[in-house]
Amino acid sequence: MVTIASLVTGGSTEQLVGHLRLARENGLSESELVEAIVHLAFYAGWPKAMSAIAVAQRVFGEDHDD
Repeated sequence: MVTIASLVTGGSTEQLVGHLRLARENGLSESELVEAIVHLAFYAGWPKAMSAIAVAQRVFGEDHDD
């Protein structure tokens, strides 16, 4: 979660894909991850958070396509 928070606040969305997948594999739910990203919006700014949400939607959508 700390790595994801760091990537969101730093605007490093290209690295977020792999870390969101790892977070899910290690027991975090989609809703927990989305809640964390939304919470970070107040500190990192809404543009960074919304970019991260778009990445999360893509990653979670890929997981459900299987």
